Amino acid sequence: MARERGEKQVAANRKARHEYFVEETYECGLVLHGTEVKSMRQGRVNLKEAFCQVKGGEMWVIGMHISPYEQGNIFNVDPLRDKKLLMHKSEIRKLSSQVQRQGYTLIPLRIYLKDGRMKLELGLCKGKQLHDKRDDAAQRAAKRDIERAMKNG
Repeated sequence: MARERGEKQVAANRKARHEYFVEETYECGLVLHGTEVKSMRQGRVNLKEAFCQVKGGEMWVIGMHISPYEQGNIFNVDPLRDKKLLMHKSEIRKLSSQVQRQGYTLIPLRIYLKDGRMKLELGLCKGKQLHDKRDDAAQRAAKRDIERAMKNG
């Protein structure tokens, strides 16, 4: 059977862009068990409470919930277990130093299937204050009004 080509989004953390300023994004692989991949292909993954952390020179995603696969029986693993991310050592060191020094946080933005492999888009983010969120909402509303006016008139 031929391997799938292209990208297919599996899950997205839509709240992340509302809560944080995304400075940079990185693509990384995930270390998963077989039943986790099958469950993720069905879209049964939740990124809402997830964040990433560097432990022992390795990148880990914590709090990502993958629902157990129905046909998985004894092969299912803990849905909230920490999953290892596959990244270059230099990238991990760079991100680790930025998180420690400058008050950034690492947030998973989306999970997608790329050429038959699960990938995670990781964002280097800085938290937004309440006034920043209000400004963004006002800008979106103004843009929507302008587009509506252009369309109607």
